[in-house]
Amino acid sequence: MLSINSSGPINVTKLHNKLGLRKMEHKTSVNLFGPYHIGNLELKNRFVRSATWDNTADSSGAVTDNSVALYEKLGSGGVGLIVTGFAFVAPDGQALPRQYGAYSDEMIPGLRRLVQAAHRGGAKIALQIMHAGINSAYLPRAGIIARAVSMKYDVSTPHREMTDEEIEGIIAQFTSAAIRGRKAGFDAVQFHGAHGYLLSQFLSPLFNLRTDRWGGSPQNRRRFHLELVSKVRQAVGKDFPLLIKFGIQDDSEGGLPLNEGLKTAKQLVDLGIDAIEVSGSVGRTPEIGGKNPPEQVIYRERAAALKRAVTVPVIIVSGIRSLETAQSIVDSGDADLISMSRPLIREPDLIALWQRGDGSSSDCVSCFRCHSKTKEPVQCKKRS
Repeated sequence: MLSINSSGPINVTKLHNKLGLRKMEHKTSVNLFGPYHIGNLELKNRFVRSATWDNTADSSGAVTDNSVALYEKLGSGGVGLIVTGFAFVAPDGQALPRQYGAYSDEMIPGLRRLVQAAHRGGAKIALQIMHAGINSAYLPRAGIIARAVSMKYDVSTPHREMTDEEIEGIIAQFTSAAIRGRKAGFDAVQFHGAHGYLLSQFLSPLFNLRTDRWGGSPQNRRRFHLELVSKVRQAVGKDFPLLIKFGIQDDSEGGLPLNEGLKTAKQLVDLGIDAIEVSGSVGRTPEIGGKNPPEQVIYRERAAALKRAVTVPVIIVSGIRSLETAQSIVDSGDADLISMSRPLIREPDLIALWQRGDGSSSDCVSCFRCHSKTKEPVQCKKRS
């Protein structure tokens, strides 16, 4: 029988141990609407508008009045951070028509207008920069031969293999684009390292069949990423946040495995990446669409694995439609920030609504009708 000496203070921990009781833990729910830091960048909350091609740039890649109007809505809609639609770093790195460009100093005044629009609404903004490599749906139709990591990859797109000098040149183009982003007033830059574009192509064994220092071993296949981050970090300084949207795993047989993606991510952090947004790479990850689809956060397990591997904030994207799910992801420690695209096409002020107490889920049903093939700006075309 347990005897308690009532004449002195009770050691609660020892008492619980003797009784075989676990210490009760009362986990406090994370405030998604409280300030959060990525490096030295303070965001007003944990919500991110993920990079979205919006079809509003002109033929040169310059920002238009339609672009500014869109970012006015997003900036006042409640998100803490907006990531721009992807901006190509070189004319032959363009993926789609009416896509933003960051390849010339002539783009800076227009990009500055996007920054000003976001800041007026209280949001911070990052410039996403990219190169399409061989995966361009636009350049071949314009008569431009796409650059490929390797000639051995069999695709119908007219292409040629990049030389060592051209690879170094593209790293320099990324670096120049990042510098332009800082000059334009952006709060951060995000590299597009997902969706099968150039960074994905270098990392994936399905695309990268080179036998020189840029291919072969996992370390050689990630060399482009490592040199890119190192060069850009040196150019923009230690205090400017660098993010990456990262295809941490391929969804095709024989592609990049998760363990290689995690190793790459850790090395990127060592070189100066301040936050990682988990996304898909080569291959198509199944998504559920149609009428009233169930909420499916397809990258949650990958984000959780990355969260255990790195010390910087992890951002999760795709499939999040409710405040309840967003809260669950952060409270469980699977990710630190919640990133959304299509729900904010449907309702640019969704986060503000949630913060005001309206906990209704997004009306977005992932029907993909918002991605128009016309010259109209991307907008929700959900059928009632």
